[in-house]
Amino acid sequence: MVETKTFLIEKTKQSRLGEVDFNNLQFGRTFADHMFVADYQNGEWQALRIIPYGDLPLSPATMGIHYAQSIFEGMKAFKTPQGNIQLFRPLENARRLNRSAERMCMATLPEEIFIEGLTKLLELDKNWVPGGEGESLYLRPFMFASDEYVGLKVSDNYRFMIIASPVGAYYSKPVRVKIETHYARAVKGGVGAAKAAGNYAASLYPAKLAQNEGYDQLIWTDGIEHRYIEEAGTMNLIFKIDGKIISPELGDTILPGINRKTVLELARHEGYSVEERPLTVEELVTAIQKGKLEEAFGAGTAAVVTAIKTIGHDGIDYELPDLDENSFAMQAKKKLVDIQTGKAEDTFNWIHTVC
Repeated sequence: MVETKTFLIEKTKQSRLGEVDFNNLQFGRTFADHMFVADYQNGEWQALRIIPYGDLPLSPATMGIHYAQSIFEGMKAFKTPQGNIQLFRPLENARRLNRSAERMCMATLPEEIFIEGLTKLLELDKNWVPGGEGESLYLRPFMFASDEYVGLKVSDNYRFMIIASPVGAYYSKPVRVKIETHYARAVKGGVGAAKAAGNYAASLYPAKLAQNEGYDQLIWTDGIEHRYIEEAGTMNLIFKIDGKIISPELGDTILPGINRKTVLELARHEGYSVEERPLTVEELVTAIQKGKLEEAFGAGTAAVVTAIKTIGHDGIDYELPDLDENSFAMQAKKKLVDIQTGKAEDTFNWIHTVC
């Protein structure tokens, strides 16, 4: 073990890097050699360490299992043509993690621990970052309640961790989505804006029903009237209607996506009229029927920018125009990916170079 100023680093005795087929990466199935761990005990974060990736010894009474005080982030590390490793807007992830922590009544994590944990982990496992087209090292920071107690209360102790997984593209083609008008992902006053594990668990059953009908994802609507468009299961939604870039406005039922924020900033930078506002199902369907919906796509860390090919609603599948390389969505995706991978200059100060 090597003691650093802030961290204890224990290197793996045998790297598993040689066992990985980087030509056939399955999303979230392969994990890098090390993981970052920190514990919140006695009112402070302590025992910061990087250790070999492996199973966790947990009490059956761990509160995060029973009462769902569990949050996470999704982000990626990229390899540039020069061989540098860099992160995209990591402070945005750190701040969103803490907003989720506050909503779930959990301990917030100092931003410097978040960033330094990522940095040191990537310095150690830099060879796990693939450099092929569409490839990256997916990073999963997460936190859960670690009290050993079966009783409903706020946990006093928490564990924060970061694991890493080399991945290819999440979606390989445009997706088919269905507008959900029965089940709800989130309601006003709830935890929909937090990246909380329970939100995703609640979405699985209706998503499975949609998949059984041949759709890839759902378009969630508001939980009261099912009148307003909100987001998709793995990405925020953005539309180009009659020349305007429109995305449902954020609130306590929609996750504030970092790629969503980035794409809208790019749109404003390019001079597009951008509207973040309520968007009804009726308005969207009418725009499709009248030929005014020019583009429909999702934005997210895993999805990056993914075109929507089909929107299903009320028993009808509406087929949308293919998005060519000159469309706003594909132009935004190229600019985003080129900045992330170091192929284009970062004039927005979004990149954090690791090594």
